[in-house]
This record gives sequence, C-alpha cells and structure tokens, in this order.
Amino acid sequence: MGQAPERTQLFLSRCFTLDGGQGVVGRCRDLTRQVLDEWFTPYGAGGRVMIDDVLLLVSEVVTNSCTHGGNPCELRIDRGPGRIRVEVSDTSPVRPRPHGPHRPARTSGHGLYLLERLSADWGWLPHGTGKAVWFVIAVPE
Repeated sequence: MGQAPERTQLFLSRCFTLDGGQGVVGRCRDLTRQVLDEWFTPYGAGGRVMIDDVLLLVSEVVTNSCTHGGNPCELRIDRGPGRIRVEVSDTSPVRPRPHGPHRPARTSGHGLYLLERLSADWGWLPHGTGKAVWFVIAVPE
C-alpha cells in the first residue's frame, strides 16, 4: 500500500524595495493592504480583524524604522499555512528595544508593546549592514 501524497503547503511572497522618504509608512500600509486583499478576498469578519492588525503593525514597524532605524529599505510579506509573516529591513544594526515600561498615556512609544500584544511572534535579525524586524500574525484558513 502506497503512502498518502504530501499535502502541498501554500506559500506566497511579495517583496518591495523602499526608498524611505516622506510617505513611506502610508506606502507600506497600502502595499500590504493590496497584497492581503489579493490573498484573502473575500475575507469575512475574522479576516478583517487580521488584516487590520497586520496594517497597524506594519505602520508601527515602519514608523519605528524611520524614527530609530535609519531608513526602511525593504518590505517583505510572506503567507504560509495559517500565518502571515511581515519583515521590514532598515539601515541600522541596532536592535529594537523598549524605552522603559509601557505607559498607555504617552503619545508615542507603543510599537513594541503592540507587537507583543497583537502578533503570534516577533523578533529581529541582522540584514546586510542593518537589521530586519519581523512579526507573524495567525490567519483564518
């Protein structure tokens, strides 16, 4: 009796080179929205929450890159079984770290807190002479 064929793993990927500059946060959010709408249409209520979380975290990671990491230079969005992984590369090798405990009343400084709360996992890794910050969001199948 033969073995059952392996289940094909769905894997899609998009990568965008960024030039930094004014409006890069909005461009990254728009690119991400276009990719997710292509991959998850129609997506229903559960998918809408997932897409909103991804867009919020893209905004936070790209903003942190602009503020603390030099210039964002690449946005990568990967889809695998049950997950979306987003990675933003920048020109600074300095790892992301919170600047003290989270304080909800502050007008800024919420990015890493939101990564902790909304993502299934997140981290960073060296990328060329800079780094890449990534996060994973679970997706409905």
